[in-house]
Amino acid sequence: MDQGISKQGNRRVRALLTELAWSWLRYQPGSALTKWFYQRTQGTHLNRRSRRVAIVAVARRLAIALWRYLKDGLIPEGAQLKSS
Repeated sequence: MDQGISKQGNRRVRALLTELAWSWLRYQPGSALTKWFYQRTQGTHLNRRSRRVAIVAVARRLAIALWRYLKDGLIPEGAQLKSS
């Protein structure tokens, strides 16, 4: 079951998470989160509401994945990191 990003808390942080999720889709096309989003929204390209609901789910999952990366060093599945 997908949970959303609750409307409690800072509105700007929620907006930032959503923008981060859109950027993730653009710059990490091979990741599991991106594939999940496109599989979930396949055939709904005209239905904007379903895409907005799905991007909030991606934002939530991405926040969890990035927290795991910071805490445990686990790279999100399928993510490509640039070498410095």
